[in-house]
Amino acid sequence: MHSPKPNPETDWPSELYRVLKAADVRQMSYVPDAGHSQLIRLFSADADVTTHVLTTEEEGIAIAAGAWLGGQRSVLLMQSSGVGNCINMLSLSAIGRFPLLMLVTMRGEWAEFNPWQVPMSRATQPSLEAIGLKVMRAETAEDLVETVESAASLAYESDQQIAVLIGQRLIGKKKW
Repeated sequence: MHSPKPNPETDWPSELYRVLKAADVRQMSYVPDAGHSQLIRLFSADADVTTHVLTTEEEGIAIAAGAWLGGQRSVLLMQSSGVGNCINMLSLSAIGRFPLLMLVTMRGEWAEFNPWQVPMSRATQPSLEAIGLKVMRAETAEDLVETVESAASLAYESDQQIAVLIGQRLIGKKKW
């Protein structure tokens, strides 16, 4: 008997981990975020992946540049509120034309309780596009897995700078 294949509708973080490992991601940077918590745990438990806990999101852009220069692929995990912290540093990836893959959990959308999240939510995609990143968006688990697979290919095989926005509805309503 073989073990059942994970269901991407209920276990999409494990599916993303599988996709990113297949893309040979060797470094993962993040600011702690509940929406990414399972993916962070999976990467942190992997001895073949170096994980970096960031004090601010823009550090992850520099780490991605260093990883690429050192011959490794990286992924940067953040929340939409952190995108505003990265805009100036994103010029490094845009001008340097090195691969960048960002997975951004959205806040300020679906059933948001915190009004302070809404303005950056509105500005996330236009800000990323204005600095030169290609933005892809997923609202369902199935779309997310396929989108990340496509984004990883674009980033690592075509030296593109890609941000995948993960809709808040997929993450679920934040509770305090």
